[in-house]
Amino acid sequence: VQLQASGGGLVQAGGSLRLSCAASGRTFSSYAMGWFRQAPGKEREFVARIVWSASSTVYADSVKGRFTISRDNAKNTVYLQMNSLKPEDTAVYYCAAGPVGLRLRDEYDYWGQGTQVTVSS
Repeated sequence: VQLQASGGGLVQAGGSLRLSCAASGRTFSSYAMGWFRQAPGKEREFVARIVWSASSTVYADSVKGRFTISRDNAKNTVYLQMNSLKPEDTAVYYCAAGPVGLRLRDEYDYWGQGTQVTVSS
């Protein structure tokens, strides 16, 4: 599985962005998909996860109620809708795929290249 993240950019606090992650490979629909982020000088942290059927989602407490993860298996794409953005959301955002991906980086086998999100105050 190859992953290509896009949709990042510069936005003012309170604004919105939608990230996309396009996957190649016929096994995409069987993988759990996750979003992680890494701010300068910090470790990569879990943001959100969605199972292959889209029947279950999990969010980090810091984004719960503001971010929404979704997927379209017909398009091999997972999305991260980010609303009410805060300066502390500034980071490089990575999508990832894994057979049983949950909150830990080690649970994901494939990673995209990352897309920069910058939120100005």
